[in-house]
Amino acid sequence: MEVVAAPQGEAPVAKDPAGLSPGQLMWRRFKRDRTGVVSAVIIVFFFAVALLAPLIAKVYGKDPYTLYGQENVGLLDEFSIPTGTFGGVSGEYWFGLEPELGRDVFTQLLYGMRTSIYTALAATIVMVAVGVLIGLVGGYYGGKVDFWLGRFTDFLLGFPSQLFFIASMPVVVAAFVSPEEETPTALRAAAIIVVLSFLGWMGLSRLIRAATLSLREREFVEAAKIAGASPWRIIRKELLPNLVTPILVQATLMLPSTILSVAFLSFVGVGFVEPTPDWGRMFATGAGIYEQDPAYMFFPGVAMVVFVVAFNLLGDSVRDAFDPKSGR
Repeated sequence: MEVVAAPQGEAPVAKDPAGLSPGQLMWRRFKRDRTGVVSAVIIVFFFAVALLAPLIAKVYGKDPYTLYGQENVGLLDEFSIPTGTFGGVSGEYWFGLEPELGRDVFTQLLYGMRTSIYTALAATIVMVAVGVLIGLVGGYYGGKVDFWLGRFTDFLLGFPSQLFFIASMPVVVAAFVSPEEETPTALRAAAIIVVLSFLGWMGLSRLIRAATLSLREREFVEAAKIAGASPWRIIRKELLPNLVTPILVQATLMLPSTILSVAFLSFVGVGFVEPTPDWGRMFATGAGIYEQDPAYMFFPGVAMVVFVVAFNLLGDSVRDAFDPKSGR
């Protein structure tokens, strides 16, 4: 309680502190967490770089599609490996050149981050929406609705996710485009989002269901029922606002794993393909030439590790800010 100085001769007056909302308390705790703040800055930087990739590439003066090594004699040796230091790093080519084709690695990485991050972001949004909806409906209604939704969730959890991703991607793409035709990048991105979303929502759904089961017996929910509120209004106005914490924390932990899944699909050849720049495709290229040019994997690898670690640390910090009793 704050004590306010009173005029001379009068007793000090006690002033009640201004009330803070849960969001303000969370923000105050988060700002004191240096790890969380640094991680958030790194994440914002990556998203900004991915969003501004075309502008950065224009200022830089290169693009991710031109075969610079083949157009300029001396940039690649007779084995199509970049000449010069550390994979051809120079003032003109900041991160060097791609072996064999001779494309600029810096712009490849910029556009690869853009492709992977925003595809994974879209897939994560779909997964969160589906998981929250099914968890809320099952937890609130209970009975047969909860039983059948639970059995459906258990059934999907039995799928081997990575094998399913690899096997289903060609099927989903072939449903819209003939194998003889080139698949548009937008359609391939949509197929990746659909495939990843299909098996990515179950963990969040179970978490939301468990939280909803405990909340539906609380007094404010009973009061809303007595007041004649519809089930949809109770879910939307009473339950959902009280589930923001687990949803936000889980979403921050789901996104980096989804980015790894997007990269995995491109790495095994069923995700994004040439000439679309992508993190996973860069790793696939690097895996084939790491003995001849180990420097090519350095920049994409460091960027991926920094991004994923920062996002995981951010998820821990957000969780601790919402629930300081959880600890680390």
